[in-house]
Amino acid sequence: MFFVRTCRDGRKTAASWTTAALLLAGASLLAAPLGVDALAQGALPVSKPQAAARTAPSTSAAASPAPANALPAAQPAAPAFDPATLPPLSAAVYSALQARTVPEKIALAYQARQYKPLWLDDDGVFETAHLAINAFASANDHALNPENYDPIGLAARVESAATEADKAQLDVDLSLQFVRYATHLSSGRVQPNEVNKALNIFPHVPDPLALLQEVGNRGSFADVLDNLAPISPSYARLKLRLAQYREKAANGGFTVVPDGEVLKPGMTDVRVPVLAQRMEQEDYLEPGAHSGEIYDGTLVQAVKDFQSYHGLSVDAVIGKETLAQINVPIRQRLIQMELNMERRRWMPDDLGDTYIFVNLADQNLKVVKQGHTMHTARVVVGKPFHATPVFSHNMTYVEINPYWTVPSSIATNEYLPKLRKDPTALSAQNIRIFKGDTEVAPTQVAWNSYSAGNFPFRLRQDPGKSNALGRIKFMFPNKFNIYIHDTPSKSLFSQSERFFSHGCIRVSDPFGLAEVLLGDQGYSLPQLDALRDSGERKVITLKTPIPVHLTYLTAWMNKDGSTHFRKDIYGRDETLLKALAKAMTDNL
Repeated sequence: MFFVRTCRDGRKTAASWTTAALLLAGASLLAAPLGVDALAQGALPVSKPQAAARTAPSTSAAASPAPANALPAAQPAAPAFDPATLPPLSAAVYSALQARTVPEKIALAYQARQYKPLWLDDDGVFETAHLAINAFASANDHALNPENYDPIGLAARVESAATEADKAQLDVDLSLQFVRYATHLSSGRVQPNEVNKALNIFPHVPDPLALLQEVGNRGSFADVLDNLAPISPSYARLKLRLAQYREKAANGGFTVVPDGEVLKPGMTDVRVPVLAQRMEQEDYLEPGAHSGEIYDGTLVQAVKDFQSYHGLSVDAVIGKETLAQINVPIRQRLIQMELNMERRRWMPDDLGDTYIFVNLADQNLKVVKQGHTMHTARVVVGKPFHATPVFSHNMTYVEINPYWTVPSSIATNEYLPKLRKDPTALSAQNIRIFKGDTEVAPTQVAWNSYSAGNFPFRLRQDPGKSNALGRIKFMFPNKFNIYIHDTPSKSLFSQSERFFSHGCIRVSDPFGLAEVLLGDQGYSLPQLDALRDSGERKVITLKTPIPVHLTYLTAWMNKDGSTHFRKDIYGRDETLLKALAKAMTDNL
């Protein structure tokens, strides 16, 4: 059945849209369904060369595929037969395709089957179409906009199509909308690199020809639909939590805890019952588990859990930051979950048998082997104005006691002013200066003669305890020159927010990480410590490269059922929200 609602002007429309679009687009969600000719003229992606499965992306930075909608639509090639010999319905399909511009792969799907309808079965029934239209109507379950796929209009046409021309036009329109829906559900509503150049990921886009061939094969269409969405458990968990939070929103959302003095465990405050109610609403506290105005017991633990799941300092103190997170409206949490479902669609289902996963928004790293988390560590990532990019690459080697070659931007922006004041300023940091391969005495250089535009020098810091990279670095060579490394600034890891670097990733337990990655090659922690203490530079090549995935997720649900949210430090939620709203309203 279709879920519909009646607008004030009497029109029927899909029952629900994503919260994000509702908030940003307002009344525009009541716009007329997208015309299929607009679909054909660039709104639908044409497939790009890529593997059939949603697998880990290529690790070659130079091999980034083109955006999904980069290829132009094309008219179907002239058939090698006389269209006049086609059966009447096939001839009507052929005419429908000739009368409009459609993506090439869709035209080829019909051409390959002599223009027989894809959705009208041999008994003249649109049975598969009903399943597809029901899926379109339920797109909101996946944080997609049902109106983009016109389920109401298509359903009406299924019932009313009488002539062969009507049926042929409907068949082509169903194919266009199905490919659109499959693309959005499988690889995302927008292409990440078009939203933000710091998002260097290129999702797998399903091949329209292959999709429509599956429809035409008359197999289990339910299986075809089931295989479209990401199969990763993380996506399924977030989808489940989104539905649960929507129900909470329908039941009134979250109670606002009033502002007041900082609330600490053991204090008595009239706001405590309100706080308890708020913790119950998000399942941090069992209903009725706490009573009275004393902030103690189970309520203290509930607040600690809340703080942990929101990336806050876990001290049970209700200060400004914790109160602000408690009072984030539920609609904002719904938006976060919807945005992160889109991000999950960008990711491959198969991240690798063994992989490193860094969530930049969470500032944490984990090593996963065969589905089990083997190691976790806090990390420091880029400052907002030196934001760490999102991408995936293979780690190929580890370097103990590394040199640090100072990036040119740091050399000219931070160190050159120091050298102008005191040519020996960098000596205490064991930073040496080279011109080409020749070391230069800093006192022999007229530093005032140089600027960022004519700086010919290379600054290199020797290995040691004060080295900016610490005693070890983990290399996954990439065009951004981003890597994971140790640091002498250990105190930063104790902070709840750790956005302090120029873009590279500092890890809190580097030799613990090295042991996990190199243990299979015979390196124990004592052996690694001995290599470090030798002071000698040592490069260890990984026998099997390990995928490193740098991601940016501000909402997720763990295996244990805990729901986590993080602040959007880089402003990428806002950017994605605007891009999604624009994409939705552009196509209505």
